[in-house]
Amino acid sequence: MLKYFSADWIFPVSTPPIKNGVIAVNHDGEIKEILTAAAAQNLNLEVKKNKGAIVPGFINTHCHLELSHMLGQIPEHMGLVKFVQTIIKSRQANAEQVNIAMQNADAKMFENGIVAVGDISNQIASKDIKQNSKIYYHTFVEAMGFNPERANAIMDYATGIRNEFSPLPASVVPHAPYSVSPALFGLINEAAEKEETFISVHNQETTNENDFFKNKTGGFLELYKFLGLNINFFEPSNKTSLQTWLPYIKKQKTLLVHNTFSSKADIEFAKQNHQDLYWCLCPQANLYIENTLPNVDLLLSENIKITLGTDSLASNHQLNILSEMKILQQYKNVAFETLLLWATLNGAGFLGLSNQYGSIEAGKKPGLNLVQLSDDFVIESDKVIKLI
Repeated sequence: MLKYFSADWIFPVSTPPIKNGVIAVNHDGEIKEILTAAAAQNLNLEVKKNKGAIVPGFINTHCHLELSHMLGQIPEHMGLVKFVQTIIKSRQANAEQVNIAMQNADAKMFENGIVAVGDISNQIASKDIKQNSKIYYHTFVEAMGFNPERANAIMDYATGIRNEFSPLPASVVPHAPYSVSPALFGLINEAAEKEETFISVHNQETTNENDFFKNKTGGFLELYKFLGLNINFFEPSNKTSLQTWLPYIKKQKTLLVHNTFSSKADIEFAKQNHQDLYWCLCPQANLYIENTLPNVDLLLSENIKITLGTDSLASNHQLNILSEMKILQQYKNVAFETLLLWATLNGAGFLGLSNQYGSIEAGKKPGLNLVQLSDDFVIESDKVIKLI
């Protein structure tokens, strides 16, 4: 028995929007057919009509579920260096408290229309939540270690955590350029190539990152002192962060997260040196931490593949992709259809889920969300109604 849903607009994403279209869905959530209004009327179907726009389920390509208990604990606009220090000092909490917070965050993401998540983990704590979730998760286990002498030990440790997530999909990835040595980058790249998996890395979230790699100055010196790390071995590259580390990742599909201070030269370098890059924007977290946003006009002009993420509840007030879209529309005037591509099909492409998620097509089970738009496709509310 099929169910039929219609709305003012249907946005399949992979094809142009359909005014007053109708979607046929089976009991398992599989899309069986997409009809125009005229075709549906000729068939005399029983259709559930909705006011608004039907879109596919959202893909959150960057989240930290295990930091959900830190909601509201870190002041806004403190800058990344102090933010990282605060995370390190404050992230430990009662296991039950952490678990309840993760359960609530997972349920809220599903309620907010999110169907798949690329989630950063530093431990195994989120496994049970992910196993029992209605959301698809790919876990990125972060490897962190700036001292090259410890690269093998750190990789072994991260690989052990990755193995504990089995049978859930998981891979070892670098945390950020300022916390991963060239030797560790090499080991991560080698494992990713062998396992044919993909990589996620925080990139250029603060000006301090570029300052450190260019001339060994800036706020990260304070961070290493806070951590008690001797970085006398480090020699600046006289290049930006991205131009320094990207050559360590040879060919694996890679997600660059944040990109708040990526320049035109950085993007051109990246395009010339890596053929399979995705660029993830987490605008609400950028505003929360650094009180700024990436140069979205530049990213748009460079015709690169962009995805969206929420980051964590330590750096955001909510885990809601539609809310991230709304921020970019308000601050950067990005068209709704462009934002929707970033929030769905591009994210599914990065996570290797395009056969099921990301667009409304026959044979897929993308989930269907109903959102409210004005007549000129401006997002009117960040509330989502899940149709299936």
